[in-house]
Amino acid sequence: MLWHSICQMNSNRKHNMLNPFIKSVSKQSAHFVQMISLRCETRSSVYQIRYFNTSAAHRNEVITVKTPAFAESVTEGDVRWEKAVGDTVSEDEVVCEIETDKTSVQVPSPAAGVIEELLVPDGGKVEGGTPLFKLKKGAPPPAAETAPPPPPAAAAAPAAPTPAPAAGGPIPTSMPPVPPVPAQPIQSKPGQEKAEIGVKMNRMRQRIAQRLKEAQTTCAMLTTFNEVDMSNITEMRKQYKDAFLKKHGIKLGFMSAFVKAAAYALTDQPAVNAVIDDTTKEIVYRDYVDISVAVATPKGLVVPVIRGVEGMNFTDIEKAINELGEKARKNELAVEDMDGGTFTISNGGVFGSMFGTPIINPPQSAILGMHGIFERPMAIAGKVEIRPMMYVALTYDHRLIDGREAVTFLRKIKSVVEDPRVLLLDM
Repeated sequence: MLWHSICQMNSNRKHNMLNPFIKSVSKQSAHFVQMISLRCETRSSVYQIRYFNTSAAHRNEVITVKTPAFAESVTEGDVRWEKAVGDTVSEDEVVCEIETDKTSVQVPSPAAGVIEELLVPDGGKVEGGTPLFKLKKGAPPPAAETAPPPPPAAAAAPAAPTPAPAAGGPIPTSMPPVPPVPAQPIQSKPGQEKAEIGVKMNRMRQRIAQRLKEAQTTCAMLTTFNEVDMSNITEMRKQYKDAFLKKHGIKLGFMSAFVKAAAYALTDQPAVNAVIDDTTKEIVYRDYVDISVAVATPKGLVVPVIRGVEGMNFTDIEKAINELGEKARKNELAVEDMDGGTFTISNGGVFGSMFGTPIINPPQSAILGMHGIFERPMAIAGKVEIRPMMYVALTYDHRLIDGREAVTFLRKIKSVVEDPRVLLLDM
């Protein structure tokens, strides 16, 4: 804080003299200026000006950052700290991640500064508005350079080895950390000890387990199968993939063909796109197609939704898939990206799956399972030919969908993927 005094002989002219000075100081140094009258006499006044470096005060401000508001269907989550006490963070740098049963919410730093205190332990439960951490604004002063310590006169005894940190490293907090689950030794037959390590199931995985079990309990699930000759769609992709990439900036994949085929088949078989309302005991039919695409992440399965697929072409679908995939890779999927959906497609083929039965994604009534493309001998016009084939599976709720609708639906998928011209002819 600095002081400056001005003596003025004619008090009637004080504002003409002081105001320009105050404005000049404020403009040049961005300081807050305060004028204090020390003495008033008949013909003279002495004023003392003091001005404060408000930017310094701002840098030392300590703020408490709270948990952001969750989506309407989410009530709480578990904290996973990315930063520790004493860490320097820049504005918008992620300090922690809150895992909910549907997605992960990243909490960025509102300003540059230093983490002063963590108010919730790692793994602790929080609700919207819960205080998370205290941040001291402003970058810390540079550490003073110190001379290197003199070499020891004699070699000291070796210190006890420090245990290596667990994967990801322990995060110190101002509260007692949650103790890790100790390994449980198991005695094997030759006498060698083995260990079991318990890892807490994250909220997303817990919710997935709950929903899958609910699907098994609620739905009368039945699966029907078919096989798709991928020769034509593979040849089309091979012929146009470079031109498609050049024009649209994204790759042409097989997923768009199956998504569009599913929309076509769902429009033809509305029961597969419908759902049973267990409260009113009504069948709810939809005149729109919102397809959930199952995506595997390290934290569990997520199902972002492509909306309004019935009005999309291959390019629109590829762009939507690319956008949702990018958000999933960056862990930026919001609850709104996964809400809704009238039908789900799961592509186990990306992992090399040849055959499988998918489980319905409640409250939907059916799910399409795609699998790997493998060359197999096929009977074509009385001759054996090697063709790239894919098994497809439709798991459906038999309470609502009969075998006729299910088989017809899957045959529609097969016909469109094997010959995309079917879409143009509306057959």
